[in-house]
Amino acid sequence: MPLDELRGLLARHARPDVSTPIEDVLIFRADRPFPPRPTTYGKVLALVAQGTKRFALGDRLYEYRAGQFLVASVDLPVTAYFSEAAPGLPGLGVGLNLHPSAIAEIVLQAGPGDLPAAGPDTPPGLAVSTASTDLIEAFTRLVRLLDQPRDIAVLAPLIKREILWRLITGDQGAMLRQFGLPDSNLSHVARAVQWIRDHYAQAFRVEDVAQLAGMSVSAFHRNFQAVTAMSPIQFQKQIRLQHARLLLAADPTDIAGVSRRVGYESPSQFSRDYRRQFGGPPSRDAGRFHRRTRTAAAG
Repeated sequence: MPLDELRGLLARHARPDVSTPIEDVLIFRADRPFPPRPTTYGKVLALVAQGTKRFALGDRLYEYRAGQFLVASVDLPVTAYFSEAAPGLPGLGVGLNLHPSAIAEIVLQAGPGDLPAAGPDTPPGLAVSTASTDLIEAFTRLVRLLDQPRDIAVLAPLIKREILWRLITGDQGAMLRQFGLPDSNLSHVARAVQWIRDHYAQAFRVEDVAQLAGMSVSAFHRNFQAVTAMSPIQFQKQIRLQHARLLLAADPTDIAGVSRRVGYESPSQFSRDYRRQFGGPPSRDAGRFHRRTRTAAAG
């Protein structure tokens, strides 16, 4: 089976921090299902070799399992988890960070007619597809280099290019090609996404961010929703709440201060939004983080 060797390699080389000696290559392992956790899917290709992974983006729910992959072309706030994993049958996956410049270079080198025609619509910033045998085999050869360290510097870049080519010419080719072109609708939305992420604590007018993206307000709303599954204001709220949870973990004694630091003027509104996002009030997480800190200090 195409995935058998890849599973063995991933199980052997997985590390707690997911990084590997191969630049931009990540290995994921989960020995048990975890509760859904807010995280950010950056610009990445992630292939599941064993288990099932689920995630939510806005009001969209996704699932991908062994032999399927996810492509994210924009930094998106999601809630994700391995739903099928056990110590004897862990969830296993491999990821490759994506760079627009590398994709653009390959697109420009393709010959006339080598690429499928792109559709007129702006693609979503995140999609799931079934991996071809060629893509699985390329990933297997890439991970196999971890057993041959002297070959990494020369061969890894070549195999990465092959993986990108398989993507560009596959089901999600339209997304990848827009991702690699600086003047595409997807790239314009990505610019706005980055601005909101960098300035999440400050209020903004959608008209100003649309201008930054180089779009009319109506086109910006339409394309932003297509890419992120959220409105710009909803996207900002997701980012604020994710940062709030991180800040509470660092300082669980100052809920009101955290609320202000992430941009909320009303602590009660912050508490309501936090409860809807994480299933409980900020005081619950703050208490749990505080107990964890005291236990660590006592140990």
